Amino acid sequence: MAGVDIVIEEKKDDAIDRQKICPFLLRVFVSSGGQHHKPSDYMKGNTPQNELQIYTWRDATLHELTQLVKEVNPEARRKGTKFSFASVYPDMRQPLYRVREIGSTMTGVKGPDNVKTLGLLRLNIGDYLDIAITPPDSWNSVKRGYSNNYNTNNYNANNYNANNYNTNNYNMNNNYNNRSRPY
Repeated sequence: MAGVDIVIEEKKDDAIDRQKICPFLLRVFVSSGGQHHKPSDYMKGNTPQNELQIYTWRDATLHELTQLVKEVNPEARRKGTKFSFASVYPDMRQPLYRVREIGSTMTGVKGPDNVKTLGLLRLNIGDYLDIAITPPDSWNSVKRGYSNNYNTNNYNANNYNANNYNTNNYNMNNNYNNRSRPY
């Protein structure tokens, strides 16, 4: 009887050879008021007015997208400006769009979401990206809970310390049934 060889391949991360792989069009909608656009803004073929069209790859990080938005939006360059990212995708069961928050970054502060890629965040080609920009002088008053996640008073930008990020707010047992789209 002949032996059977089993080959196990490691699953590689989202690394893409950008010289060989063609980028895809990512339609990005930016709001400067600190709030994401409503799902109804995307209904019936309509989209919000302030659109950026970015050609990118699935291995692009939220930090990379933040830098691209800062290039065309001078107000967003100020240190401490918060970028909140949300995926906008069509609901396959109903004729409407869903919005799912996928991460946030802050100008001048390294955070855990900076290195998340579009592939890791399950952003599909054809989905929109909604970015809510909050200036540094108003983000603390708009979203007080955010100051628990980014404690800029105790943060040393050169030495990333995971203790500055409050991860104790999420209780798996209490929040499991509240999710609308399981992942």
